[in-house]
Amino acid sequence: MGFDHRGVKLRHRVLEDLESLGHEAVDLGTDQADPPIDYPDKAREIADAILEGRAERAILICGSGVGASVAACKVPGIRAAICHDAYSAHQGVEHDDMNVLCLGSEVVGPELAADLIKAFVNARFDGGERYVRRLEKLKEMEGSYV
Repeated sequence: MGFDHRGVKLRHRVLEDLESLGHEAVDLGTDQADPPIDYPDKAREIADAILEGRAERAILICGSGVGASVAACKVPGIRAAICHDAYSAHQGVEHDDMNVLCLGSEVVGPELAADLIKAFVNARFDGGERYVRRLEKLKEMEGSYV
């Protein structure tokens, strides 16, 4: 879990929901609205947690979810997306092996956030040939721009 200063609006509820679903959250903060925290710093922290094996997936929350998603996707191996509906939250994992769910605290309320998180954490990558083929293409793209 990572929150910038605007994402803290959902912090307590999100951590509570994850615990109720039987997941142990690695809380990378912040827990305060002041001083401002830059979302790229939180994106880097959650990406490092995934790449180092301290977390399987992550949830990153900023004001809109857009900046968090853009920043997280800059890290090779991170597949982040902003989701506003449960279908995208689970299908992103099932078909695209999405490993970071980005939410906007100014866009989704606590109830919708709970639904999105449940869909995300309960989903599993399908592993089908076409999905694996597409992931290989993504890895190739990442490598070609380094």
